[in-house]
Amino acid sequence: MLKKKLLILFFLALTSLSNFATHIVGGEIYYDCLGGNNYKITLKIYRDCFNGQAPYDDPASIYFFNSSGVLITEVQIPFPGSIQLPVTINNPCFTPPTNICVEEAIYTTTVNLPPIAGGYDITYQRCCRNNTILNIVNPGAVGSTYMAHIPGTGALACNNSPRYNNFPPIFLCSGVPLNFDHSANDPDGDSLYYELCDPFTGLDASCPIVGPQTNTSAGCSVTPPPPPISFIPWQAPYNASYPMSASPAIAVNPVTGMMTGTPNMVGQWVVGVCVREYRNGVLISTNKRDFQFNVVNCPGLPVASIPTQTLFCNGYTVAFTENSINAFSYSWNFGDPTTTADVSSNQTASWTYADSGTYTVTLIINPGTLCADTNWSTFYVYPLLNPNFAIPPGKCIYENSFNFSAAGAFMGNGTFNWNFGANATPSTSNSQNPTDVVYNAPGTYPVTLTIQENGCTRSVTHNVNVYPKPDALYGLQTAIACDLQPVQFIDSSFTTNGPLTYQWFFGDGTTSSEQNPNHSYPAIGSYNSSLIITTTNGCKDTFALPSPIAVYPSPVAGFYVTPKDTSIFYPNVSTFDQSIGSIDCDMYWGDGSMSTNCDTIHHYAKPGTYTLMQVVVNANGCKDTAYSTIIIRPEFLFWIPNAFTPNNNGLNDIFKPVVLGVHDYNFLIFDRWGEKIFETHDMNEGWNGYFKGRLCTNDVFVYKIDFRDDVLNNVHQYIGSVTLVR
Repeated sequence: MLKKKLLILFFLALTSLSNFATHIVGGEIYYDCLGGNNYKITLKIYRDCFNGQAPYDDPASIYFFNSSGVLITEVQIPFPGSIQLPVTINNPCFTPPTNICVEEAIYTTTVNLPPIAGGYDITYQRCCRNNTILNIVNPGAVGSTYMAHIPGTGALACNNSPRYNNFPPIFLCSGVPLNFDHSANDPDGDSLYYELCDPFTGLDASCPIVGPQTNTSAGCSVTPPPPPISFIPWQAPYNASYPMSASPAIAVNPVTGMMTGTPNMVGQWVVGVCVREYRNGVLISTNKRDFQFNVVNCPGLPVASIPTQTLFCNGYTVAFTENSINAFSYSWNFGDPTTTADVSSNQTASWTYADSGTYTVTLIINPGTLCADTNWSTFYVYPLLNPNFAIPPGKCIYENSFNFSAAGAFMGNGTFNWNFGANATPSTSNSQNPTDVVYNAPGTYPVTLTIQENGCTRSVTHNVNVYPKPDALYGLQTAIACDLQPVQFIDSSFTTNGPLTYQWFFGDGTTSSEQNPNHSYPAIGSYNSSLIITTTNGCKDTFALPSPIAVYPSPVAGFYVTPKDTSIFYPNVSTFDQSIGSIDCDMYWGDGSMSTNCDTIHHYAKPGTYTLMQVVVNANGCKDTAYSTIIIRPEFLFWIPNAFTPNNNGLNDIFKPVVLGVHDYNFLIFDRWGEKIFETHDMNEGWNGYFKGRLCTNDVFVYKIDFRDDVLNNVHQYIGSVTLVR
C-alpha cells in the first residue's frame, strides 16, 4: 500500500513532462575500419517518442569534410527503424512511468575513404531540441551536431573510433546520487580519457534538415556548414563543466568514465560527454555525445550514499559514515582483499587496512528488501602524513643562518615546499633539508613546511627567532678622573631583547660585571676602557671610549679643630686648615651649615656630637675629604628676676627667665585672682606687662615655669612671684 502511494506521488511529479516537445534528445557517431579504405559508419540518434513526434530522417544525410572544411563526399543512409529504450531511473525502488519514452535509431553504412592528409571530419546535423530544456538559451531553436574524425595517412590509418557502452538513464530523481557507467570501449585498445564538454549546436528551426528533404524553396542549403561547429549557448550559470543544477556537481571520472553527482532541481538538462582517444600520447579522435536528463521529484526513495572521502594520508584506519535517504538497515563491505571479515551492519563503522592502496567500499541500505539500494565509493588509503621539522635555535641578526630538516610521518617520496617568508634569502625551497637560510632583519618568522604526497597535502608551521644586535654605549659621571678616587661609569646601552650582562675592561687589568660600576685607578696616567654587553640570547656588542681616561693627582685634605669636647655654655669651635695641594676648601659643621673658609670659628646652638667634614679641591678639579668629630656637652642654667619695669626705656622692660640647655619649655603668668594672662613655649620670648592690649597696673603676679633639662631629661618646675613697677 505504501509503495502504491509513493508511485502515485511519483507519477504526479512527472505529469509536467508530458508537455515536453518531442525532439532529438541525444546522439553520437563512431566508425570501424574494415580494410581497403572501407569504413563502417554508425550514427545513433535518440528522440522523444510521445505525443506526435516528428519522424526520423529517411534518409539521414552524413557529410565528409577534409581538414580545410571542404566537402569531400556525402552519403544518405535509409531509416533502419527504431526501438523504444527501457524507461530507466536511477533508483530501482520505483517503476518509471509509461507516458514518457525515448527511441533509438541506429543508422549504418559503409563508405570508401582513401587516405588524405589531415583525414576526414564526419558530421550529421539536425534541429531541434526540446523547448523546455533549462540550461540552454532559447533551446527550441538550437540544433545538434554529431561528429567523428578519421585520421589521415601514416601510422594512424585504419583506426577504429571509441564508442559508448551504455545510454544514460532517461530519468533522474532529484536529491538522489547518480552513479552511471559512461565508459566507452575502443577496438584498437587505445587510451581513453573522459571529460564533460560543450555539446555542438546544429541546424536551426528555419532550416531544420539537410539532404534530400532540404526545403530549398525556403532558401535552405543542401549541405550543412563545415567544421568548426559552434557550441550550444549555455544559460547562465551553467556551462560544460557545470551543465546542470546538482550538489555535488555532475562529474565524470577521467579514467573510468564513471559519472557521479546529485541533481537537485526538477527539469530537463542537456549534458555533453567527450571521450578522447590517444595512441602513444597522440590524440587521434574525440567522440562527443550529448544527451538529455529528465530530473523529477521522487518522494520517499531510498538512496544509498557514502560521503566523498575528505581525509587522505591519515593512516590505515578509516572511519566510514553514510548520508543515505530512507535507510533503516545497512550492509558495509570495505573492499579489503586480505580478509572476509571486512564487513559491518552498523550505520557508521571503521576499518583498519593492512596496507596502503585503493579500495572500493560498498554500502547496501535496506539489504534483502525491494527498496534496497547500493552505493560504491573509492577510498584511497595512505600512511599517516604528518610533516614536522625541528625548530632551530634562535640566532643573532649579525650571524644568522638557519638549516632545516623535514621530519615527522611521511614516506619521503613527496614537492617538499618550504616557505620562509619575504624577509628570508632564499624565501622558498623544494629541498627536503634546506640550508643557509638568512633573514635580513630581527623578528619572529613563521616557517611553513608543506608536503604533498600520494595526492595529499599537509602543512606545519613553526616560528624561528632572529634576535636584534644590542647597542653598547657608556660615559663617565664626571670628566675628571683622580687617583685613589672612584670613577663612576654610566651605562647607556640599548636593547629590545631582555636584560643585559656586562663585562667592563678598565684598562688597568681589572674588570667588572656591574651595570654602572665605579673604579679607583691606583696611579696617575692614561687608561683605555671598553664594555662588552650580551643579551639573554647571546647577542653581543662592544663599545670603547674614543679617548683614554686621564687620571690626575688628588689633593690631601686635613684640618685641626679645637676644642673637641666642650660645654654648651662654651659652644664656639675653631678650625685650622692643614690640607696639601688644594686651592679651595669648604667646611661642613655637621649641624646643616657650612663655610667656604677652613680657618674659622663656628658657634653651635645645641649640644650634641657633630662630625665635621673638610672638602678640598686642587687645580685639576680633584677632591679629597677629611673628617673630625666634636662633642658639645649638654648643661642647663635657670635664673629669673623678681621685678621688672615695662616703661619702654629699654631697660628691664621684659620679664623672662634665663635658661640654657633645656627643652619642653613652658612659661605662664597669672594675676592675683588666678587668671592666666600670658603663656609661651619659646625660651627667647618674655612678658611685656600687657594683657588684652593694656599695660597692667602695679601689682604682684605669679609665674609658673617648667621644662626638661638636656643633661638627664629630668623635669624641673618653678613657681614664684614678680612685681610689676610702672
